[in-house]
Amino acid sequence: MKSGKAVGPDDIPLEVWKCLGEAAVEFLASLFNRVLESERMPEEWRRSVLVPIFKNKGDVQSCSNYRGIKLMIHTMKLWERVVEARLRKVVEICEQQYGFIPRKSTTDAIFALRILMEEKYRDGQRELHCVFVDLEKVYDRVPREELWYCMRKSGVAEKYVRVVQDMYERSRTVVKCAVGQTEEFNMKVGLHQGSALSPFLFAIVMDQLSEEVRQESPWTMMFADDIVICSESREQVEENLERWRFALERRGMKVSRSKTEYMCVNEREGSGTVRLQSEEVKKVLEFKYLGSTVQSNGECGKEVKKQVQAGWNGWRKVSGVLCDRKISARIKGKVYRTVVRAAMLYGLETVSLRKRQESELEVAELKMLRFSLGVTRLDRIRNEYIRGTAHVGRLGDKVREARLRWFGHVQRREMYRI
Repeated sequence: MKSGKAVGPDDIPLEVWKCLGEAAVEFLASLFNRVLESERMPEEWRRSVLVPIFKNKGDVQSCSNYRGIKLMIHTMKLWERVVEARLRKVVEICEQQYGFIPRKSTTDAIFALRILMEEKYRDGQRELHCVFVDLEKVYDRVPREELWYCMRKSGVAEKYVRVVQDMYERSRTVVKCAVGQTEEFNMKVGLHQGSALSPFLFAIVMDQLSEEVRQESPWTMMFADDIVICSESREQVEENLERWRFALERRGMKVSRSKTEYMCVNEREGSGTVRLQSEEVKKVLEFKYLGSTVQSNGECGKEVKKQVQAGWNGWRKVSGVLCDRKISARIKGKVYRTVVRAAMLYGLETVSLRKRQESELEVAELKMLRFSLGVTRLDRIRNEYIRGTAHVGRLGDKVREARLRWFGHVQRREMYRI
């Protein structure tokens, strides 16, 4: 676990155990062995603090626009890590799931979707129908009995099922906000938001849930609860959407009718719309998938503009450092590469950039570097000197470097994986 995380109700940070070194390892090993043997964790570990975090979209006064994050006791989160490591040894998650799986990331899912849209269908002049399924408060809706059932079906030993059940039994929390906190109450449904184990437990649930629809809907990608259903025909994608809706809602989850969206790649006239039961699914020309904008025409112009804007947003956040004349150009370059360039490069290894779009990114970067170094065009200083002073290479070279790194990652994978 990383240092610097918010503490739970006991106010004991992870750094305490790290400072104790080998003595802490021996003590925790003994403690965790006793917990595993008794299948009972300390009562103090059941307590948590729930903090509502605004999603930065929608009405700030609407509770639905907040995500509840639990601040849990760090020692309990270490115990969760131990249990998770044991579960991963016995549970195999399907290839269609990209979330919370080793050696997989958002880049894999974005690449798979883009390669399908751009190369297979846009270049082949064929239609591809995609439905982006949104689930309502899915972490909070997972029924506990359904979780135990999915764990057993995935081959988890009964002892570890009981250990996880104990983590959720009699769990108590308080809601903390700016004006104070509520009285303590029990949590009887859903997974713990902020838990170290919850992401993998959710992957197990989604894996078992999707098992009954995977054969009929092979072109489906999942990243946790972000589901994309693809098909060559509108009728087929509508049928697969209904299969997913039935499977999800039968297990206590709910598909959001208002946020689920449909997009047709290389659309011909009269291709129609998709319906979910009696409601028409919103049809869009672009969709923001895992932070990357995909367009129905297979182009990437809006994605490049979004990345430029992301770079400027990052630059404004650290402009107090970048524009400070007392800070050396070398330090400014390090801050720039860490904050600004990282934001601009996100997902670009999956994008087929044209020369004009690459130039658009580099022009924006040079403007930021000139502002940071206090240099204007009137000073008639060459771009190469600006980059050399800040120790920042050409952005186009970095994109190609990221693309080659990604190519190596793809080459090392098994042939049956995307």
